[in-house]
Amino acid sequence: MTVLDTKIDFAVVLTVKNANPNGDPLNGNRPRQNYDGRGEISDVALKRKIRNRWLDMGESIFVQSNDRKNDNFNSLRERADANPELDKLLKSKNATADEFARVACQQWLDVRSFGQVFAFKAEKQGGGVSIGIRGPVSIHPAFSLNPIDITSLQITKSVNSEPGNTRGSDTMGMKHRVDSGVYVFYGSVNTQLAEKTGFTHDDSEKLKQALLTLFENDASSARPEGSMEVRKVFWWKHKSKLGQYSSAKVHRSLQYKPIVPEPRTFEDYEFIVSPLEGLEVEVLDGR
Repeated sequence: MTVLDTKIDFAVVLTVKNANPNGDPLNGNRPRQNYDGRGEISDVALKRKIRNRWLDMGESIFVQSNDRKNDNFNSLRERADANPELDKLLKSKNATADEFARVACQQWLDVRSFGQVFAFKAEKQGGGVSIGIRGPVSIHPAFSLNPIDITSLQITKSVNSEPGNTRGSDTMGMKHRVDSGVYVFYGSVNTQLAEKTGFTHDDSEKLKQALLTLFENDASSARPEGSMEVRKVFWWKHKSKLGQYSSAKVHRSLQYKPIVPEPRTFEDYEFIVSPLEGLEVEVLDGR
């Protein structure tokens, strides 16, 4: 497989309808907002969904959540130790950071894409390690195009958590949702870092497929099936390692224009890509 040798920029337009796309634990799990009232989805949450999609596609992933893991390991250290080469390097006193990074990038797609910090304590059977790997794929947080409206509902629990003859008092709680919102996030793939981690052209296609299907198999009580949807993916593939234009200029070339006085849905906006000489954009519909 050929290491990626052409810079890539991308943008994703997604919609939210009656769902909580990314709750803020410091604010009662309300949907995240910035100071302008625009909705926000953190880059960490987006990377988690990309990793989950790669897991569904059968890829080897290092950072797996407990409710979506496809192995029996309960920690990152256990997953690293299960790799014979890494286990040998962890126990070796002469192993280098470059050797460790090479094996980790070969094994796990998310490591060679996003990078990873390996920070393990020393144990009797193995040594400690503190190695940082920079990945070529960078993801921005997603922001809504306009301020969002949040609906908060009070909910109760009317069952006993513990044995008893009488029903316990109702437990009060809150549930929040975004009524309707259109979000956009951007990203890039750096070829210099791709060379270091071994990120290939084939890996970039796997990234594209994950973006197109970002919310498949992602349903929960906060995000019911069909409440979040990728509508468009804009994919710019440059003709050189450094690219013809900066990522900022490429991302800025995607413009949106409201076509109704109070836009709320995807159909209420017109998305326009300003042409950049020598750089074509592939526009894909979400699946």
